[in-house]
Amino acid sequence: MKNNIFKHIFLAVTLILGLASCEDRDIITVDNVSAPIVMDLSTTNLILDKNFPSNPALTVNWAPAKASVPVELKYMLEISGNADFASPTTLATKDKSETVVTFTTKEMNEAAKKIGLVPDESQKMYFRVTSYLGTGAMMQQTQITSLNITPYLASPTYEYQDLYILGASTAAGWDNNNAWLVPLLKTANPNKYTFTGYFKKDIADAGFKIIKEKGSWDAQFGAGASEGTLSNDGGSGNLQVPADGYYKLSVDIDALTYTLEPVTVTSPVFGAMSIIGTVNGNYDTDTDMIQSTFDPHLWKISNQTLSAGDFKFRANNSWDNNWGTNSEYFGTATKDGANIPLTAEWNYDVYFNDATGDYSIIPVK
Repeated sequence: MKNNIFKHIFLAVTLILGLASCEDRDIITVDNVSAPIVMDLSTTNLILDKNFPSNPALTVNWAPAKASVPVELKYMLEISGNADFASPTTLATKDKSETVVTFTTKEMNEAAKKIGLVPDESQKMYFRVTSYLGTGAMMQQTQITSLNITPYLASPTYEYQDLYILGASTAAGWDNNNAWLVPLLKTANPNKYTFTGYFKKDIADAGFKIIKEKGSWDAQFGAGASEGTLSNDGGSGNLQVPADGYYKLSVDIDALTYTLEPVTVTSPVFGAMSIIGTVNGNYDTDTDMIQSTFDPHLWKISNQTLSAGDFKFRANNSWDNNWGTNSEYFGTATKDGANIPLTAEWNYDVYFNDATGDYSIIPVK
């Protein structure tokens, strides 16, 4: 009996202490004790060598921030081309209180491009680290430090996935490395693409497919199990059009769906098409494009060196018919529209559809 009384007293005391400790947990506060401090950049003068893109180039270490109670802080490492960090770029984020990160030569060169540094010149790159808790609480920043970095000329930062159309029903035929592999037009949604052009039905081995990479069948899209669906398993059938003519193809590679819509093309057939602008010297110099013999509204230039600047498309070396818009790499140009910008000198493949105004500018890798 006495043992039972002691047991009840013990349980009551345990319960009271537990409730008290729960109340204590409810009012626990976490405060910053110190901000993180960038302790070390492994070098203060970084000259990047394009011949060794995967070599380690820079290691950044910083002391951990401290809080009034043990918590797991996160860190964000940012860079900028100027000390005021007016337009910072996030170079890395670290969870689990990690305080060191190493970057390769290629990663640092890409970082330099993102903040607008030019090739083959020594320039300042500024660094800072922000510590935070959860999704942004208790944010504190380090002092700003910097190094001198000399990047190299490399392909422009181009973070898009291109898709190409091919098949006997298209300009490219079934050669997956054909010069007339035409890209689909990218859209604001990275999974959705369109292509408007001429397709043939009455031809041997008729049909078409879509591939991700020139010269490779590894990633392809063909006919799915039902009308309007795509398959990417490598054994898919050919997509088909009901008759010869112009169609607008729309695809969603995430949903694996497509639509084919007949369209009427009213644009005249031009005898010549060119790009003109500061990208190829000035607005007095045309660079001629090649016309497709399969679809006369498709034009291209392959592996063309273009400077940073802007340009327009124009027909017959005349301003009577010209197209442009303020969108780099891809878009739909309008007649008498704005100049098309290009921010980096490089070799590009340029595609233009005068029936729709659709264009793609793709850096050559």
